[in-house]
Amino acid sequence: MNVLKSFSSEETTLLIDGDLYLYQAAAACEDETDWGDDVWSLTCDVAAAKRMFTSRLQAFCERLQADKMLVCLTEGENFRKTVFPDYKGGRKKVRKPVGYKHLIEWAKDNFMCHVQDTLEADDIMGILQSAKTHPTCIVSDDKDMKTIPGKLYRPMADELLQVKDAEADYYFLTQCLTGDVTDGYKGLPGTGPKKAEAILGNHPSWDQVAQAYIKAGLTREYAIVQSRCARILRSVDWNWDTETINLWEPGR
Repeated sequence: MNVLKSFSSEETTLLIDGDLYLYQAAAACEDETDWGDDVWSLTCDVAAAKRMFTSRLQAFCERLQADKMLVCLTEGENFRKTVFPDYKGGRKKVRKPVGYKHLIEWAKDNFMCHVQDTLEADDIMGILQSAKTHPTCIVSDDKDMKTIPGKLYRPMADELLQVKDAEADYYFLTQCLTGDVTDGYKGLPGTGPKKAEAILGNHPSWDQVAQAYIKAGLTREYAIVQSRCARILRSVDWNWDTETINLWEPGR
């Protein structure tokens, strides 16, 4: 994963959450038609979706005064399924918008994109930003990206954040406890943000996470599995020579 080597070291590169914004474009341009006699069909104005996606990227560049961008996309079997087989299991039943797969291939042909087998787009953005080899800014409305230090632009709120290392680590520990029902891992049962805040206290550490799981009758090993599901990969979690994952371990 050396896609940033071709970029100037002085120019900021926007790391775009391609999965999210291509999905939104396809969903927005999908239309259902009632043909009568209980016959319905779904269509997508793919040309309109392409224009919408392109326009959003241009708007991101203008808003952030950047000329370089990399569209990050998910491809292949997600490595988290080997860690926790039920990861995102519920999403198999959720239909993707009409035209979404075509838009993915179109984006690859028309923009600078990066895919990495077994990784999600989130992981690609997390690894590249935390590598700190080049000025970057993640562009995503996914709350999980707050676990990555550095610049984060959240378009829906028009919010530009500078996530500090301690803030990113704290949000990661919070995710280890609260889990993410949408992604299919539950974390510590019955734990929301307020309870997680109480558990972590003023000196947050992963040991507090582990102790909370053990106190609830669960194991440290189970807590590690949940944490690996929550972990958006950083540069330290990626072996650059072999292009393989260093699974997260407590204390790293």
